[in-house]
Amino acid sequence: MADASSGGASDGTTVRSVAITDPLATPMLTELTAEYCRRYGEENGRYEMNSIPDSDFAPPHGGVLLLEHDGEVIAGGAFRRWEHDLEQAAATGGGLGGTVEFKRVWTARAHRRRGLARRVMSELEAAARRTGYRTAFLITGPAQPEAIALYTRLGYTRLDPADVPGIVYPDCVPFIRRLVEGGVEAAP
Repeated sequence: MADASSGGASDGTTVRSVAITDPLATPMLTELTAEYCRRYGEENGRYEMNSIPDSDFAPPHGGVLLLEHDGEVIAGGAFRRWEHDLEQAAATGGGLGGTVEFKRVWTARAHRRRGLARRVMSELEAAARRTGYRTAFLITGPAQPEAIALYTRLGYTRLDPADVPGIVYPDCVPFIRRLVEGGVEAAP
């Protein structure tokens, strides 16, 4: 993915693919760090935001997408390869290497309740399909009921964290969703 705009909506919102280290991603990373520290404590929040190497979010297996409106970054998210084999992913045609993990899904505080997280998820899913992923996996926390509700509305299936290899937080809320069914984009 190039560091360039990749499309716009009728409302003037542009989707931009950037490196996680790009200064345009700073608002997303700063607000997410503050939010995670507030909800989960300073140590856990900082661990979550610093535990994954930047290279995981780089092509060819990852990426970062930002939504911009009138020159302001208003929402975003990232994806990377999920390295752990999920029995549920194998059952949906995914399996090792075929599963993407979505991370850093964020909407700027001043722009919430406008459907931007849904748009971010749609853009992340499309980018993951273009990259060749067949199954999406993500983890949220118990202190994020709005995220749990969003992923449920989008058709993600909640998993038992005890059944998911590689889980760091035993009280997390993992989800999975098929992105491709029989070579065709899966319906939401």
